[in-house]
Amino acid sequence: MTKKKDIHFNISERKILLRVFDLVFIFAALYGIGHFFEFDYFYITSKNWSWNLILALYISVFGTVFELYDLQKASKPESVLANIILTSSVTVLFYLFTPYFTPFLPENRIQIFYFYLAINVALILWRLAYINFITSPRFYKKALIVGEISNIQPIIDAFRGADPNYKVLGFINCEEKSTETINVKGIKEYQPNQLYDIIAKENISEIVVASYNSETITPEIYHDLITLLEKGFPIKEYTQVYEDMTYRVPVQFVGKDFYKYFPFSRSNQNKLYQFFHRFFDMFFSIVGIVLGAVILPLILLGNLIANRGSLFYLQERVGKNGHTFEIIKFRTMIKDAEKNGAVWATKNDARVTLFGKFLRRSRLDEIPQFLNILRGDMSLIGPRPERPYFVEELSQVIPFYETRHIVKPGLTGWAQVKVRYGSSVDDSLLKLQYDLYYIKHRSFFLDANIIVKTLSTMIFFRGQ
Repeated sequence: MTKKKDIHFNISERKILLRVFDLVFIFAALYGIGHFFEFDYFYITSKNWSWNLILALYISVFGTVFELYDLQKASKPESVLANIILTSSVTVLFYLFTPYFTPFLPENRIQIFYFYLAINVALILWRLAYINFITSPRFYKKALIVGEISNIQPIIDAFRGADPNYKVLGFINCEEKSTETINVKGIKEYQPNQLYDIIAKENISEIVVASYNSETITPEIYHDLITLLEKGFPIKEYTQVYEDMTYRVPVQFVGKDFYKYFPFSRSNQNKLYQFFHRFFDMFFSIVGIVLGAVILPLILLGNLIANRGSLFYLQERVGKNGHTFEIIKFRTMIKDAEKNGAVWATKNDARVTLFGKFLRRSRLDEIPQFLNILRGDMSLIGPRPERPYFVEELSQVIPFYETRHIVKPGLTGWAQVKVRYGSSVDDSLLKLQYDLYYIKHRSFFLDANIIVKTLSTMIFFRGQ
């Protein structure tokens, strides 16, 4: 079997590519206008390396906040243009108002316009090149799924939603005795004896084995997979690919070998990580309480006019190791919202007041929870605490649901910045996948990523 090598970029590679070439194009544009035009606000020399470093830092941070490195949005011109303008505008604003680290404001104010224009033009040109070249079909990563019929559809759906450049071109049913058929739009079923031919014909980059029980794989297919593996052909297990692409643990596919899927992060036992985690919890909770006290009069006035009732709302939640505590929030619903019993909060919930919607979408209703963090009930980052009634209900229908309680619940979390609403069992399953991913991979880097994405949630009013 001969196979022509295709060039493709993985998710992490594309994100690095976007970040690196954002800076390359920006600095090239600034160098160009400095060389060919009368632009002397920002010039690149060995003596002012700190100017470059600060600019690169601002572009990276604000680009993340304004979702410039979200691969789904990066492949759409209409989305990326708005994000470029937001990123460049805030970057230039911060750059101009931090003259201790950056150049002093120029006497000729048109220099600022040149600076702003150069960043925008550089980013737009590079991103158009990225959309029309890097995200084109020639760079798609092509995969073939070998698995059981029952697993194919949800896995393909997850892959389609996670990465626009990852294309599943077909699947092979690995079960020996299966009369069941499946029809997936755009996905063709191949016979086991076509395995080598389809790899060569379609330039398949990798095979994903989607078998819930490895004993269902026929000896013939097993032998072919071993042969391909020995020749260096990439063969991956579907939960590994699923997790790498979606950043969540596919708990719904985990069977009796559950211990293979939950090698939880060493940070959960790392004393140094736990110390700094708690230190930052206390630091940010004090800062949050101070800021909350500053804006409290405005929230009090809004509550008095629009909510007309008590300002605070206490509710029992489940914390670490299943222990319950009372969470503190600003009230966002009408009085006696649950007089008939606990119900799921839904999108456009009629029980939420007009002022309550503003508090939720801006996440300001969560400010009192800094008190919970300060007293140790919660952490700044972790799975959101759920009510005992729903925990009991969900634990009976979702496998490993209570696993999320091995760490402290958080004010914000990986699930909160990735999923907007949780109003059903299916939504809770999706959130659990993200929560388990956080527990499995928690680190300083992931924590910082969540903080930045939380800022995006607040800026774009995506709170619940």
